[in-house]
Amino acid sequence: MTTPKTAFGQTVHHVELADWLATAADHHAAGYVMFDWLGVEDAGRPGAANLRHAVFLHVINPQTREGVMLRTELDETSQLPSVAHLWKGAQWHEREAAEMFGITVGSEPEHLLLPDSFQGHPLRKDFVLAARVVRPWPGRLEPGEDNTSAPSRRRTAPPGVPDPSWGPRREEETQ
Repeated sequence: MTTPKTAFGQTVHHVELADWLATAADHHAAGYVMFDWLGVEDAGRPGAANLRHAVFLHVINPQTREGVMLRTELDETSQLPSVAHLWKGAQWHEREAAEMFGITVGSEPEHLLLPDSFQGHPLRKDFVLAARVVRPWPGRLEPGEDNTSAPSRRRTAPPGVPDPSWGPRREEETQ
């Protein structure tokens, strides 16, 4: 385990994946018995090397009202040991992380939010939002997209918008 860092009143322990469960158990034994949340950050971006996800666990010591955050990193093939036996509330968060990000936590859980037939992991950056292909974005168009003026900046697609290989977008078909 590395030295914890504190910023803005929050202590963060960067933990190696191999030490995740032992560090969590140590904090539980030290009085951090109140589970707050467990979350995942998708780091699947160019230049991220083998890093695929960062997992965060925030727990609180009710006696001191002090919170601590544990952070570890996973690659595409890593399995995150479950902490649900330490904090029962973590089970829902772990199931959500498995379903939405595609990480393996303990054993594979049943679906939590999505139907069994759903394919993919909708909170990953590489997940294409098919609805953005089928219908136009309901908001206002970016400068240069409405064909009434010259583009004022380079046009970039927001996350979830597929590349042109998916075919024409619906608003392009109606023009």
